[in-house]
Amino acid sequence: MKEIKVFNNGLKDDFKERLTGVIHGFDTFEGGVGKRNVIKIIPVEGVNLNIKAFKIPNAVNKVVYNFFRKSKAQRSFEYANKLIELEVGTPKPIAYFEYKSLFMFNRSFYVSEQLDCDMTYRELTKDFTIPDYDNILRAFTRFTFHLHQKGIQFLDHSPGNTLIKKNGNTYDFFLVDLNRMKFGPMDFETRIKNFARLTIHKSMVEVMSDEYAKCSGEDYDTIFNLMWHETKAFQEKFHKKKRLKKKLKIKK
Repeated sequence: MKEIKVFNNGLKDDFKERLTGVIHGFDTFEGGVGKRNVIKIIPVEGVNLNIKAFKIPNAVNKVVYNFFRKSKAQRSFEYANKLIELEVGTPKPIAYFEYKSLFMFNRSFYVSEQLDCDMTYRELTKDFTIPDYDNILRAFTRFTFHLHQKGIQFLDHSPGNTLIKKNGNTYDFFLVDLNRMKFGPMDFETRIKNFARLTIHKSMVEVMSDEYAKCSGEDYDTIFNLMWHETKAFQEKFHKKKRLKKKLKIKK
């Protein structure tokens, strides 16, 4: 099995060797979060590393990732560096590893520094009593607006993929799960559709629409009607897919 490993600049050789050993023995480390992809927090020379092992792809994607498309690990690494260049928060990228044979792609890992946060956006969807709730949600909306202004379309803009850290009287936001992104100018509809996966709550959509209108100068009603329409459409599609999977599981 061929090993491909790419490290960010400035890492010492001893650190690289130690990290390589950790990747080789990844399955021997206890713990881990995730069903498809597994994340483990492992210290290496005093630094807590967030190591994400991506699920081994199916037969078709083994060929696709081997010859035609960058792996999720490589894309995560490259997109993280791109975000940092654009001054957008994300945990510091460290390295990625890939394992492949002559014709088939096997396993891959993305390594970043562990970033401890105060909450994720997901908490905002579950607890409306969080102190300074309205300001946090509005700050998140401004953060998303600035992503759009910089030509960043985060395709997995969903509740668990934005970390939030309180910084004095303000809030800093950090994107994770980066393997699906597009870069380039976005039209108005694409920007508003980017909010569709974030919440089921109409009250949150109202606040985000109001703040996005203030940032963009666009009409509030136009933003809200499109954002709420896309939110409902996403939820309908999500639950329809879930019901279909359940039916197929019962038939089996």
